Amino acid sequence: MSDQSIDTSAVPERAHAGAAYSPLYQQIKGLLLQSLDRGEWKPGEVIPSEFELAARFNVSQGTVRKAIDELAADNLLIRRQGKGTFVATHNEAKVRFRFLRLTPDDGQPSASNSQLIDCRRVKAPADVARLLDLASSESAVNVRRMLSFDDEPTILDDIWLPGSVFKGLTTESLTRYRGPLYAFFESEYGVSMVRAEEKIKAVAATAAQAELLQVAPESPLLQVERVSFTYGDRPMELRRGLYVTNRFHYRNSLN
Repeated sequence: MSDQSIDTSAVPERAHAGAAYSPLYQQIKGLLLQSLDRGEWKPGEVIPSEFELAARFNVSQGTVRKAIDELAADNLLIRRQGKGTFVATHNEAKVRFRFLRLTPDDGQPSASNSQLIDCRRVKAPADVARLLDLASSESAVNVRRMLSFDDEPTILDDIWLPGSVFKGLTTESLTRYRGPLYAFFESEYGVSMVRAEEKIKAVAATAAQAELLQVAPESPLLQVERVSFTYGDRPMELRRGLYVTNRFHYRNSLN
């Protein structure tokens, strides 16, 4: 794996004072994020050792370790004892289910499957363009799918993606892929979803939604709107999900 040259003079061991001051490990964290954003280390790949990174940036190993610790806490890197530190990938369960907070009430694992309903390329509606930071004339890819647990329809997803990034995304390509959707985005489009913002509220099922989810019209549903971001805080997905919660609850941890 190549080690790109970086101007280490921009990362002195003693950070500059002033309004723009940030701790040195935060500066190293920023440089590591830049390398991840450039794709220098791909999802699932091992990154250089702390010793190598310390030499590269002309800082102490302790400074590098603290930067990596924060990236690991953010689920962007994964430490493996005796093997090194790896770029997180949505192929791993720990990362794959990080954004899915629906949990069975009885705590028992449920068998899941996904059914693609539609995939089409359209001009982005105004609200979608605003949330994805698109120009009013830009296109978007709209994907609709149903997630079922133990063969019961549970989540109806309405997903919007920037058309310029997800060129060639079709019903056929989505149907052929059997893994997690975010892992597909990583492998085929080089897009890693690294954080998300959500809004949640209760709604009543419309007749069309009720038919797809196999519930009675006006049944209560949990509506979850999520904007997912890649490196550099660039929005890459708008997902609006309708959740049936008669056997599930939405779980979150607050630190």
